[in-house]
Amino acid sequence: MIAAITLSACGDNGPSVRAFDVAPYVHKGHVANCDAFKAQADAQAVLRADALDPNELDRDGDGIACPSLPKPTDKKPVHRDFMTDKDGAPVVAPAKPPPK
Repeated sequence: MIAAITLSACGDNGPSVRAFDVAPYVHKGHVANCDAFKAQADAQAVLRADALDPNELDRDGDGIACPSLPKPTDKKPVHRDFMTDKDGAPVVAPAKPPPK
């Protein structure tokens, strides 16, 4: 009976969590592109750590980094509350109209 309780308790742990070190990719400017990552979830972790996306991992601005990379994936979008230009790069300061 004790063995059954122990086994069922171990069975509810769920999937293992992959650890990915984002430190080499964040707050350093453009240091990598999608080709630098083995899995989409790794690129997504970098985008989550720095939503300004200096590495341009989310070129279309939909909050999903490098969607064509293989599994494991993390397709939960990162909220990016800023404007992007036509190629998806962040626009830090909106363009001002010329003075009249």
